[in-house]
Amino acid sequence: MARNEQLIRQHKILQILERYRFGRTLDEIRHELVEELGLTSLHSRTVRRDLEALQAAGIDVDVHDQQRGRVWKFGPGVKGTHKITASATELIALSLSRDLMYPLAGTPFWVGIESFWSKLREQLPDAVWSHYSRYREVLFVRGMPAKSYRQHHGILETLHRCIQEHRIAEIEYQPIGKDASRREIEPYAVVFYQSSLYIIAAAAEIATDQPDRIRHWKLDRFVKATALDRWFKRPEDFDLQQHLGQSLGIFSADKPAQNFRIRIGSRAARWVIEDPWHPDQMVERLPDGNIILTVRAAHELEIIPRVLSLGSEAEVLEPSSCRQAVAETIRAMAASYG
Repeated sequence: MARNEQLIRQHKILQILERYRFGRTLDEIRHELVEELGLTSLHSRTVRRDLEALQAAGIDVDVHDQQRGRVWKFGPGVKGTHKITASATELIALSLSRDLMYPLAGTPFWVGIESFWSKLREQLPDAVWSHYSRYREVLFVRGMPAKSYRQHHGILETLHRCIQEHRIAEIEYQPIGKDASRREIEPYAVVFYQSSLYIIAAAAEIATDQPDRIRHWKLDRFVKATALDRWFKRPEDFDLQQHLGQSLGIFSADKPAQNFRIRIGSRAARWVIEDPWHPDQMVERLPDGNIILTVRAAHELEIIPRVLSLGSEAEVLEPSSCRQAVAETIRAMAASYG
């Protein structure tokens, strides 16, 4: 069993125990896991091992003998006994993170953020909040777009459920400049990138051995999402970090990543070094103060806008196809301003 499936199953067990104050028997938990995760079968021994793993991780799950059998339920350590403590410095760091996550307002993720923030407000001393409030008057977060996903709350909840339960989702998706179309996808994960949410999912109609099967779907373009009573098996060799690491941004890796070599002038070199394009970029310093930047990307559209933003301070050297695309773009721009 893949570790990812174990974690999903154990997380679902926690959700089940949260719903039942008086606990559930092993068989009741197993039945709900099968129903909610869409499993074809699940042995009681597996459920017992999951419960024991949660106990070993420090989660307060007790076992009680009752008339209806042995019941598993949360102990007193889960709720009500842990006092939240935080220093003013920790509170400031958390509040900055909260500001950066504002585009998630209206989503299930934001509900958790606000719930935890409210608990902090209730339990921390007034002196800590006073210091925090004074400090935040001189510390700001700017540059965040004025957007939120409130109107996508239901769609995101459906997709999140499909990710957890390995359900196929039927979606209505409308790319910019195109008509909406109905598709079936196998959602793997949610990615938060530059204030936007993306769903990493496989297109169900494409064969499993095709390299362009896994795509990145922007949540803003979802019109509707429905969880189907059909399930999929996520590839065991799929690694989300490795998959995303092939790109500078969020473009789908529909072809193997390749190296892009760009000459950066001495004036712009410092900007590129201060704000790297990618954590693994390579910089070769030249005697005249220029640099040669080498960076891997899966799509030239991840490179071209960055090059154009630097004007004459940037020149694509390789690959030739990207160099030609930049040249054509510059000629078209020159004609517009002619």
